[in-house]
Amino acid sequence: MNVRRFIDGDEITLLNVFLSSVRTIAAHDYTPEQIDAWAPVNINQRKWFSHIRELRPFVVEVNGEIVGYADLQSNGYIDHFFVSGTMSKQGVGTLLMNRIYEEAAMLGIKVLMSDVSKTAERFFLHHGFNVVERRFPFRRGVMLENALMQKKL
Repeated sequence: MNVRRFIDGDEITLLNVFLSSVRTIAAHDYTPEQIDAWAPVNINQRKWFSHIRELRPFVVEVNGEIVGYADLQSNGYIDHFFVSGTMSKQGVGTLLMNRIYEEAAMLGIKVLMSDVSKTAERFFLHHGFNVVERRFPFRRGVMLENALMQKKL
């Protein structure tokens, strides 16, 4: 496994990782209606691509294939953290989290925060994050459940 920075052109593959992660892994904890609201078939690709370019995430490749990605913003916020549905529980997430820790140390970030899905909450707890607040955001008119989590470094 190799971790690198996002490069222009990764957008469509990262979108596919996102969709695979939500529709496969998160489908165990969310209803089909919630999954459709979170990762719709008709997602606005232009808007999504623009957002991912702003995030400039770290990308994990296995044999040249992108299998996961995560970002770290300068304020310590992790906006996206997704692993392909075919690569769950194979170390991709841990590799990304370790890269985030390295980046946080280089940037002098003392606290990491993220809005974490029910599915990812176990992973984040395992990596030392704590639940700060339970949240119930709406996506496309459908209520989802997540948790604001933080870790002091």
